[in-house]
Amino acid sequence: MVLATPAHSGLGDSLSYWSPELLQEGALVRVPLGTRELLGIVWRVRLQPPDGLVAGSLRPVLEAFAALPPLSANWRALLEFAARYYQRALGEVALAALPPQLRELDASALQRRLKKLEGVAFAGAGEGEAPSWAAPMPDLSPEQAAVLAALEQGTQPVLLFGATGSGKTEVYLRAAQTLLQRDPQAQALVLVPEINLTPQLEARFCERFGAHTVASLHSGLTPAQRLRHWLAAHSGQARIVLGTRMAIFASLPRLRLIVVDEEHDPSYKSQDGARYSARDLAVYRAQLESRTARCQVILGSATPALESWHAAEQGRYQRLHMPGRIAGAVLPRLRLLDLNQQPKQCLIAPPLLAALAERAARGEQSLVLLNRRGYAPVLACHACGWKSDCPHCSAHAVFHKIDRSLRCHHCGHASRVPRACPECGNLDIAPVGRGTEQVEEHLGELLAEARRPDGGPVRVARLDADSTRAKGSLHQRLSQMHEGEVDVLVGTQMVAKGHDFRRITLVAGLNVDSGLFSSDYRAPERLFALLLQAAGRAGRDAAFVAAQQAAVELWVQTWYPQHPLFAALARHDYPAFAAQQLRERASAQMPPFSFQALLRAEARSQATAQAWLQAAHAAAQAAGLPGLAQLTLYPPLPLTVQRVAGVERAQMLLESPSRPALQAFLNAWQPLLHALRRQPAGRGLLRWAIDVDPVSL
Repeated sequence: MVLATPAHSGLGDSLSYWSPELLQEGALVRVPLGTRELLGIVWRVRLQPPDGLVAGSLRPVLEAFAALPPLSANWRALLEFAARYYQRALGEVALAALPPQLRELDASALQRRLKKLEGVAFAGAGEGEAPSWAAPMPDLSPEQAAVLAALEQGTQPVLLFGATGSGKTEVYLRAAQTLLQRDPQAQALVLVPEINLTPQLEARFCERFGAHTVASLHSGLTPAQRLRHWLAAHSGQARIVLGTRMAIFASLPRLRLIVVDEEHDPSYKSQDGARYSARDLAVYRAQLESRTARCQVILGSATPALESWHAAEQGRYQRLHMPGRIAGAVLPRLRLLDLNQQPKQCLIAPPLLAALAERAARGEQSLVLLNRRGYAPVLACHACGWKSDCPHCSAHAVFHKIDRSLRCHHCGHASRVPRACPECGNLDIAPVGRGTEQVEEHLGELLAEARRPDGGPVRVARLDADSTRAKGSLHQRLSQMHEGEVDVLVGTQMVAKGHDFRRITLVAGLNVDSGLFSSDYRAPERLFALLLQAAGRAGRDAAFVAAQQAAVELWVQTWYPQHPLFAALARHDYPAFAAQQLRERASAQMPPFSFQALLRAEARSQATAQAWLQAAHAAAQAAGLPGLAQLTLYPPLPLTVQRVAGVERAQMLLESPSRPALQAFLNAWQPLLHALRRQPAGRGLLRWAIDVDPVSL
């Protein structure tokens, strides 16, 4: 029996219970643990008690969820692999994969939920609506048709390398349609990196297949919705499941197709609990499912992760290419604005400002990208040097002018803006740096004299996590863009992903240079992807661009216009950029040419956290653990933001040229770490965790 046992309790991954009736492996049951009743999963069934135990000494299973089909062997194998590879308890991973409300129900309550499920339309269509196969379909481009033909024959994981606007979503739709026409009982799983991309994709799938066949799984659902959609997937009623990274663990007994859209996005890597990669697990899950019936996995992106690109270069993935945009739409032309030649301290360079006004005057839209929300990153007093630091984190509290607040984006602490410097009383405290709020305000002032084609003023709006916090605000802002009610949209990276804006002809990137010289070796890869994805929002409607006779452009303000990253960006040449980055990674033996893990520790003091990591290092050396000879263990260091919510954080990096050696070491190290946690060296330690294949150091 697998349960979510308390952390560091000393209990194993599974416990033994007795049942008077024969249960199926994968069945859900309720069992006692101490004084509580918990949801458990029957993982193994034995006809005789384990060695050293007698049936009478085992606690009984309280009840089985007989109305619910058992979880499949492939699902259990996926969870076993995820727990083993990412170094977490099996019970923690398995129970976290189930909807939270399921843990609170008994068998009779679950029976009532299953009865209500009959006839439910999951994605918002009318009650009792039948699946629609007659929705109009656009004509395929030659590239799309070639890719679909290759998908029919392929047996490897597929890396779909398609330019922004090349029609990758239509390929996903056609692949799912072909699958369901061939096998009406089959199921498909489509993953997207963020919740805000789910509604528009959901609308397209519902239009094509009908709401009865489509369910969604993400953290934005209410507990009742999440349970209902999970049950629909588990029972087979939902043929297509859309979701964020958590949906990779959905129970889909007839899974035959997995799509990972924008597969390069770091959001697919969990940063809490079991730190799994949904993209990597999608590839593994497809292999598992293919043991019983062919299951295809498609990883789609205009800027694939370097790990995926390298896998395709080695022949482990089949790479399919769609370089052209739909209906002959052109890719944006890069224009670099050398800030060395612009007025000092200017937020928006005059040539860019003039271009924004010209686009608005012709009825075109523009997108301004600044990946920093708030009005300014910090308030400062130039008389005494005070800064608006968060009292609980080693980070600044961000100034939000709209509500005159200082907010920490790490722990959520908020306070009012002081009238004067808290340390010296100086009244002249000022914002330092710029965020999306300030850019929105500044553009509104600079474009006050500009006019739209109807003679009205230019309308500037903002799209970031703050402006879309209220329910329905994201949908409202996107609708305004689609209907032409906004002329200039200012946003963070959330505007660069997947949105199909039809009237944008200009995209501008501000403050991009931090990604050129970062200490994070992945920063150039992320910057290139962000700029190319943002550029892909422009010029998507070829007919509109032709009618306007518009120049589709990406403007980038930079102090380093000669940087080689911009040369590849100007050509939209991701293969050249990837080759250059992989050469650098190979020379430095960085991933994907080596494999990494982090041991993280949290305590009330930095000294305690680092001392425990040092003790963990020493214990590994003393024990001579397997794989140690092929490992490099670096000294413990604080995280970049070392204190969050009053908790000090430190980490130790492990690196090896061999994935098996790293895994063997981590598996042997786990018992030592648990034991060390209970020894004097662990006194004062709050938490520790292992992060395998980290995406940020």
